[in-house]
Amino acid sequence: QVQLVESGGGLVQTGGSLRLSCTVSGSIFRLNAMGWYRQAPGKQRELVAIITIGGITNYADSVKGRFTISRDNPKNTAYLEMDRLKPEDTAAYYCNAHAGVTDYWGQGTQVTVSS
Repeated sequence: QVQLVESGGGLVQTGGSLRLSCTVSGSIFRLNAMGWYRQAPGKQRELVAIITIGGITNYADSVKGRFTISRDNPKNTAYLEMDRLKPEDTAAYYCNAHAGVTDYWGQGTQVTVSS
């Protein structure tokens, strides 16, 4: 059974930094892109950043220049380094792994940025 285990969320002040991690456990076939999405209360889930197995990245405009996504392919782990955090970054952050035609999701980790 495939599971995505996230860690690294928490409470931070404006301008601070956090690093999220997401590790895929279990037998996963044809893992390709991994990404981070977020959902704030009353809003739709939105893409934050995504990285392909070859290292190609894409970011939401709102986080470009502040967030960096990376991955360790042998460890099936993706990271999201978040710098210069803003209150509007407050949300539940979800890890996504795309394998074949299947999307897997983590349970979510809360990021709260205080002003």
